[in-house]
Amino acid sequence: MRLLGPYHWVIGNDPRGWLPVVDPTQRETMLSLGAFAQCLEYAAAHFGYQCRWRVRATTRQAADVLEVRLERRPGPAYPDLTGLLGRRTLRTDFSPVPIQPADVQQLTGGEAAHCRFLAPASGPGRDLTAATLAANQHQTARDPAQCELAHWVRWDAAAVLRHRDGLTAAGMGIEGPAGWLVRHFYDSARVLTPDFRARGLAKITGQLATHGGWLVLTSPGESVPALLAAGRRLARIWLRAKALNIGIHPMTQVLEEAPGPAGLGQYLGLGAPVQFVLRLGYVESYDAPVSPRRPVEWFVRT
Repeated sequence: MRLLGPYHWVIGNDPRGWLPVVDPTQRETMLSLGAFAQCLEYAAAHFGYQCRWRVRATTRQAADVLEVRLERRPGPAYPDLTGLLGRRTLRTDFSPVPIQPADVQQLTGGEAAHCRFLAPASGPGRDLTAATLAANQHQTARDPAQCELAHWVRWDAAAVLRHRDGLTAAGMGIEGPAGWLVRHFYDSARVLTPDFRARGLAKITGQLATHGGWLVLTSPGESVPALLAAGRRLARIWLRAKALNIGIHPMTQVLEEAPGPAGLGQYLGLGAPVQFVLRLGYVESYDAPVSPRRPVEWFVRT
């Protein structure tokens, strides 16, 4: 992020955070920046500011993506930051009870044109489960993809504090004795071993067998503005999930491998490219976030 003046920033695109193997066109980068923009807008509103946006990027690789000015003026406020501060990815302990229609409606309120809920036992739901498993199997067998994953895994506490990004044991839901073991004895090379790959696939298979359905988010196209809007949509939906005790687990492999965004949209008969595949499930408790956050001075420059 580049500071142009008081309350005037440019949100940029840092190539050091790209995933050239699984996201070679930076589609996921644009989605992430859209989600960030929505969260920034909510936080600004809480403090009495409104955001005025301008999309600068014409390609997904542009250095400058969004320009924003914060203006002190009346408008709809985001009254409670609890949801924003408490948002996290949940991967385990999902109930197999299907998400109820009333909860789907609350979760997707105002977003229905770009959302499709698939019950786990429905034909499309079973098809998506099968496609997701196949994509995970394919990606797990791809050495370049696993090397890229290994680069972003932060096993020990020192690496977590040093980088404050990537995947941590806690973030992956590895807790208790297993969490202690991996934090003390695992390293990047372990990700490439057959045992680690097999364990990962076994865990994914278990996750796919226990959930309350899929939420698929589409976009009208794959331009930069369309992807930013899809990322915003995800952030809005995610912030509603905590109040409903619904866990959200994005499973991106089916979009990173075949059939991909456009192919999956056709496969499911949606008529639009898919940008997010979200595994949903009721949870008994919504645990506190575990992902480390970077200090502002790490990513803001003048």
